Amino acid sequence: MNIYQHKKWPKFTWDVSKLASLLASVRHKQGKLTGRMISLGFDLQEEAMLQTITQDVLKTSEIEGEHLNVDQVRSSVARKLGMDIGGSIPADRHVEGVVDMLLDATQHYESPINDERLFGWHAAMFPAGRSGMHKITVGSWRTPETGAMQVVSGAMGKERVHFEAPQSEIVAQEMEAFFSWFNSEVDIDPVLKAAIAHLWFVTVHPFDDGNGRIARAVTDLQLARSDESKQRFYSMSAQIQKERKQYYEILEKTQKGDLDITKWLLWFLSCLGRALVQAEETLNSVLNKANYWNFLNTKSLNERQKLMMNKLLDGFDGKLTTSKWAKITKVSTDTALRDIQNLEEQGVLVKQLGGGRSTSYELGSLS
Repeated sequence: MNIYQHKKWPKFTWDVSKLASLLASVRHKQGKLTGRMISLGFDLQEEAMLQTITQDVLKTSEIEGEHLNVDQVRSSVARKLGMDIGGSIPADRHVEGVVDMLLDATQHYESPINDERLFGWHAAMFPAGRSGMHKITVGSWRTPETGAMQVVSGAMGKERVHFEAPQSEIVAQEMEAFFSWFNSEVDIDPVLKAAIAHLWFVTVHPFDDGNGRIARAVTDLQLARSDESKQRFYSMSAQIQKERKQYYEILEKTQKGDLDITKWLLWFLSCLGRALVQAEETLNSVLNKANYWNFLNTKSLNERQKLMMNKLLDGFDGKLTTSKWAKITKVSTDTALRDIQNLEEQGVLVKQLGGGRSTSYELGSLS
């Protein structure tokens, strides 16, 4: 029996005594992180938020097997937040759509959610009206024509059905019940409400596609309410992506269980706690970048060099070579080599072991 087939659905229950200690720990971590971030200057807060939301967009898509272009995502987030990061590039429509959804969720977290708001998110995610090669119903609940909505894995002919969602005919009434609960003042800790909302939404599975991403956006909205802040300094989606296997396992067990969702709430709180710890690394990265730019401001850099320093400090993909420099900055390899050698002379870049065509470079130490 699926969880929604129980007579008392969706009257979830849980063991408060098993959650109390973990919930208190998570709330403490939230407060501690917020305090540390507020102590930073405005520019560093902006940089931390840019990194966090960029990761959120990338990772919520990776959970579903879709890999977005990191530069497009970063540029889109920066533009929509009014930040000047230099070297901004255009983004594909579906990238813009995921960014729009997550920013609407977190920057307007106080606004209620309803069908029209979620339809807008869904339409933004699928601007061509297709999921891959398949035409889907966009900006509306799934219809009977879609057939049974199943979560399936395995090769063709050997599929395993992990979960079958409620029939499409009752989706509208199920979502009305969800909206009524979500938008009302309920006597539940805001973080627990985020966990329940996530489970409830993915169980109803109201859309043809994109349910996981929208569920995580709803979760982010509720977590922003719990923080009472538009500023996002931790990414639940990034942590879920790291724990993707466990995420799907606990979802399946919960959706095939009864209405006692204690185990789901324990997993969610534990995952969120790890996301908050991971955010400390984001903070350290931001501080390291700020320190390095203080060092770079004492050097003489042209615009190409500034662009590449930003890319290196943001986490360059692979090794930096002359050919990569030339391709990214759209100059000849001779010009790229002169740029790099100039930075070597200033102590900004150092040559890694190896030579010839395999020569690569890395940032020098500040010490």
